[in-house]
Amino acid sequence: MFNARISGIASYLPDGILDNEMLSKMVETNDEWITTRVGIKERHILRDPSAGSSWMGIKATERLLASTGLKADEVDLLICATSNPDYRFPSTGSIIAHGCSLSNAYSYDIQAACAGFIVALQDATAYIRSGMYKHVVIVCTEKMSSMVNYQDRATCPLFGDGAAAVLVEATEKEGVGVVDAVFHVDGNGLEHLYMPAGGSAKPTTAETVAAGEHYLLQDGRNVYKHAVTNMLTSSLDVMHRNHLTVDDVDYLVPHQANLRIIEAVADRAKFPAEKVLVNIQHTGNTSAASIPLCLDEFKHKLRKGDKIILTAFGAGFTWGAMYLVWDM
Repeated sequence: MFNARISGIASYLPDGILDNEMLSKMVETNDEWITTRVGIKERHILRDPSAGSSWMGIKATERLLASTGLKADEVDLLICATSNPDYRFPSTGSIIAHGCSLSNAYSYDIQAACAGFIVALQDATAYIRSGMYKHVVIVCTEKMSSMVNYQDRATCPLFGDGAAAVLVEATEKEGVGVVDAVFHVDGNGLEHLYMPAGGSAKPTTAETVAAGEHYLLQDGRNVYKHAVTNMLTSSLDVMHRNHLTVDDVDYLVPHQANLRIIEAVADRAKFPAEKVLVNIQHTGNTSAASIPLCLDEFKHKLRKGDKIILTAFGAGFTWGAMYLVWDM
């Protein structure tokens, strides 16, 4: 039986930088306040108003193909995870596939908020194991700045833009690749993290625009509480199911939402700091792109056979954890 493994990874961060000092001139905040509460020093911003999430997704996918040597026409499927699609339709995945000349690939978008990468990786794993596809590209791309209100001091320090792509292929080797995953969703979390207007439930009007209802809204206290609890329990669940202790796991790679959340999860699970991969200081929260961006940044540290736990929590609420054995 085939299993699925990550065989390539690449990323793209836009050149524009928004650091805490710059933010302090836009809204009432300062570097100490931001660093103490969320652990972020700077974030990358795609400043071109005509470029959407697909633009970064194309860049990341092109880098992935170049680094792996896979030809564009060999890609069977592209799955795009994003909360910031270029348009309500068509899919951002279709735009990326066209931009990268993936002439033989089907493509579609998924919306699992900040858990988008691990959900897409679970989808790709199922396709690979079934034998339906051989080469699946997952691209996570988020122009978070497009939904952030830079007058809201509670949310504007949190988010940055970026994209990352991975190649998922079949392997006959035993004990490598995606091993197991657990996922959950709880619709009661809707009111704590969402964009009020712009969808079919509350279409865009002059009134919704004037009221600022097309920006992300977050109840930080509730999100923090649920994120810590659910990322912790899902990580421990997938570890227990696979008879893993903290000593067995080489790295925990959490969604980069907030440094306090990451530290709370790691502390309660008893992961030492050296086993927790963190890059939020200079990327901010890039939603679905955060885990693959972090993996790409630290890929030089990862060795074949490393046991890795990925965990994420996002709007919906949707969350989960995945256990994979690195094979790159």
